[in-house]
Amino acid sequence: MPKYHDELDAVLRALADPTRRAIVERLVKSPAVVSELAEPFPMALPSFMQHLGVLESASLVTSVKHGRVRTVSLRPGALDILHLWLGEQRTPAEHLADRLGIHLTRTTPKET
Repeated sequence: MPKYHDELDAVLRALADPTRRAIVERLVKSPAVVSELAEPFPMALPSFMQHLGVLESASLVTSVKHGRVRTVSLRPGALDILHLWLGEQRTPAEHLADRLGIHLTRTTPKET
C-alpha cells in the first residue's frame, strides 16, 4: 500500500459526487464566493455547504472569510495525488508505447 493511501481515499470519495466534481471544475477557473458557487445547484445552502465541507476535509479546497463573505479556492496541487496514483497504474505496455512514440518522433525525418 502506498504511504498516501488515506489521502487518496479521501480525494476519491470527495470526487465521487457529481456536485463536488462540478464545484472543483468551476474552481479551476478562479476562486469564487460561496453564493456564486451555489447558484447553479438546485439545493439549499446548508446542503451545498456540506459538499464544500467534504472537499475541504479532503484538502481539495480552502476557504477564507472576510466579513460575511466566504471565498473558496482550489488548493494548489490538490489533484497531484490522483496524477501520481494514476501514473502508477499504467501498464508496462503503455510505458513501452510511450518510449516507442518518443523514439519515432526523434528518428523520423521531418517532411519539408
